[in-house]
Amino acid sequence: MQKIIPNLWFKGNTQEAVDFYLSVFPVSKIITTHYYPKEGLADFQKAFAGKILTIEFEVWGQRFVGINAGPEFTPNPSCSFMVNFDPSRDKDAENHIEEMWNKLMDGGKVLMPFQAYDFSKKYGWIEDKYGFSWQLILTDPHGDPRPNIIPALLFVTENCTQAENAVSYYLSVFKDSKKGIVARYPSGMGGNKEGSIMFSDFVLQNSWFVAMDASNKDHKFKFNEAVSFAIPCKDQKEIDYYWDMLTKNGGQESVCGWLKDKYGLSWQVYPEGIDEWVKDPKAFAKMMTMKKIIIADFE
Repeated sequence: MQKIIPNLWFKGNTQEAVDFYLSVFPVSKIITTHYYPKEGLADFQKAFAGKILTIEFEVWGQRFVGINAGPEFTPNPSCSFMVNFDPSRDKDAENHIEEMWNKLMDGGKVLMPFQAYDFSKKYGWIEDKYGFSWQLILTDPHGDPRPNIIPALLFVTENCTQAENAVSYYLSVFKDSKKGIVARYPSGMGGNKEGSIMFSDFVLQNSWFVAMDASNKDHKFKFNEAVSFAIPCKDQKEIDYYWDMLTKNGGQESVCGWLKDKYGLSWQVYPEGIDEWVKDPKAFAKMMTMKKIIIADFE
């Protein structure tokens, strides 16, 4: 079962966005929908009383949670999602990648043109109409198989050469982890530092991730809460472990189980039974007053 779940922050239009993704990606479904309680909300949440809070959904084997909230956070290319089309598994992969690109182009914006590159016969980077980024790639059928969709982390601004350190850090935090491939920038390749990470992938708790260094420090975006990664935990001991490991050495505590690690990436650490608390206005209000979730306070 997928341990780490990407959460996408939408601006009051989560149902519309999820319906769009279900129309774009194959083998897709809604898993569960939760609603805001009608009372016990913080002031900034009161406009959402009784409305959708989250939708958990699955597209092409990857689970996501869509958060229905306000305009506080806007997605950007520092967190994107690789979408792999493997001709060894799909004989019609070239047509399918073009079909998906055209669907994502509905209201979307091209970040890298959909064309041939040295690393792929067909590749493009696109921002969809909700602001989330997707990298569509025709993969090398001779390489090791990868999942259809993989979260990709782009290390920018002050972190623009920290991808390799970050991968080592995440591998030390999560069990059932391993390195994948590593490709480095050669000398003289634009503004990229020689030897920094052009592309790498790795596994955390049986989930694949990609890490890349940006070419320079001049990007106007960086990690924020628009994309966070949730870690449902079996007990308080596991919550304490991830909370301590991800906030140490420069991480930051936030509220309601949210935190940022030392690279600014957002995580949510909460108990597996949180769904029941969301339905209870008193429990929901209590969660909003917490930083780290303390299970005993709800018993």
